[in-house]
Amino acid sequence: MNAMLKPETPKDAARRLATHAIREGFNPVALHAYHDTDNNPWCYRIRMKKSDGDKWMRPMHFDGARYVLGEPPAPDNGKPIYRPPYPLVDIDPVVIVEGETSADALAGLGITATTSGSADSAHAADWASLKGRSVLLWPDNDAAGRKYAEQVTAILHAQGCTVEVIDVAALNLPDKGDAVDWIAAHPNAAAADVLALPRLKTSKGNQTELCPRLEKQIKVNQTGNAPRIELRCASDIVCRPIRWLWPGWLARGKLHILAGAPGTGKTTIALTLAAAVTSGGRWPSGTSAPVGNVLIWSGEDDAADTIVPRLKAAGADLARVFIVGDYRAGDDARPFDPADDMDLLEAEAARIGNVVLLIADPVVSAVAGDSHKNTEVRRALQPIVDLASRLDAAVIGISHFSKGSAGKDPTERVTGSIAFGAIARVVMVTAKHTDGDADTRLLARAKSNIGPDGGGFAYALDQIEHGDVSASVVRWGASLDGSARDLLGDAEADNGVDGSARDEACQWLRDELANGPRPPKQLKAEATKAGISWRTVERAKSELAVKSEKTGYDGEWRWHLPKSIEDRQHRQELERENLGGLGGLGGLGDVGVNQAGDVEVIEL
Repeated sequence: MNAMLKPETPKDAARRLATHAIREGFNPVALHAYHDTDNNPWCYRIRMKKSDGDKWMRPMHFDGARYVLGEPPAPDNGKPIYRPPYPLVDIDPVVIVEGETSADALAGLGITATTSGSADSAHAADWASLKGRSVLLWPDNDAAGRKYAEQVTAILHAQGCTVEVIDVAALNLPDKGDAVDWIAAHPNAAAADVLALPRLKTSKGNQTELCPRLEKQIKVNQTGNAPRIELRCASDIVCRPIRWLWPGWLARGKLHILAGAPGTGKTTIALTLAAAVTSGGRWPSGTSAPVGNVLIWSGEDDAADTIVPRLKAAGADLARVFIVGDYRAGDDARPFDPADDMDLLEAEAARIGNVVLLIADPVVSAVAGDSHKNTEVRRALQPIVDLASRLDAAVIGISHFSKGSAGKDPTERVTGSIAFGAIARVVMVTAKHTDGDADTRLLARAKSNIGPDGGGFAYALDQIEHGDVSASVVRWGASLDGSARDLLGDAEADNGVDGSARDEACQWLRDELANGPRPPKQLKAEATKAGISWRTVERAKSELAVKSEKTGYDGEWRWHLPKSIEDRQHRQELERENLGGLGGLGGLGDVGVNQAGDVEVIEL
């Protein structure tokens, strides 16, 4: 029966996968097919549109059993470009555009046209099929289009291509206008009309500036100078101090991580700090904050019901706060991608001016790959680090603690790769302490490569009503002394969070003292190696009633187990040795020792 069912076609699959979008009023427009070098379908791109122009686009592929959303793994050489069956028709020039719709429109005029997809897809594509060809680029009429043209030009020059760019500024296109818009305005246009459009040449000859970076590359090509790495002599570099936004805690031009367990109010802390910046308020330390603008990129909280209400509750000047939205290129829209969109975000920040703080919540959203791999995390975070440096703004990336990590070094507890904590110049951590019906929280500085670490501030979370909207706000308390590990250890121990860590410390301390007294300085060094907080060891010392005695008048202090524990451990060792030959008990159960020291058999 099942063998007689008709196989699902790509169009049927697209409708099935887009069922939710269709219910929301999106109508099917096109299904674009990408083929691999063997002319087999590699991936499809579903394109749907509402009557008001809103778009819904998703990739899909066949996973061997059925069609699913998403792209398949990319070939080693990169993703296929659009419109072949391979090879491309051997007619020059090949016109490269942004987006499949523009490629289809030009193909309808008899032009060999292709694309790698959206404006941020140039480096992910395999352009080898164009090697040595004559290429004409038609970018969209916006900043993203100019960036795309620059990237593709550099790639194709390396392939030995002759590259020219259509001068879209001379075509009277609307902002973000593309080939589809031009063809709509020229319904009688033919291929010859397209090929006669004014061009900016980027090959040898009459070059015209496309952008500063491309101009520099052209200059290298003209003069024949080989690319080189610039070296700067240290004696020529003028030293400068760290420029602090919040002295000791937030540095301009640097990345910071704010991490903690759920429910500790990390996002609320970040928004409260943002409010201090926008209003010239005070930091938790009591010092005044400089006035500036703030960018907030949030992948978890809604701006209308969470972010803005919390900012208002904290007294922020909302005219100085800007929420990062979607990337848009013409009619195309997609979520902001830090890997490719930082140039555009920087341009918007420059337009706003005086941006001194950027909040990324959660910072793991910036990592498109595996957030547990150091290399992928460092590569993903570098654009954020570079943006912070160019804007001279502090960046706060919000993260969580890994489960079961209580008692460890706080920097190592940040979820994902250790690169999150390593690449950040300052790591701040939060914890909650429950005392009866009251909750108190603390913010501590776990790491700083550019100033002192340790110390922190107590705080509480209050709820404020704004009409029908309720929002949380931070109320700062007293300053705290001590290392972040010890401060968190105290709070989490009182909450019973690190009961397993305390049990582990008790067992560890028993083992360390089993062979006799040990100096506490030596034990502290061993505890650090074992990843056990010294404060947790001290609690284990109290729980085990470990004695601390000085050896002689001028001797050092040593810890040792109380006599009762030593005697019990010695008795257990002897009993285990004596029972070693009684194999007959093995069939009944495990052998144990009860509290009285007598041998007992635990039934399974």
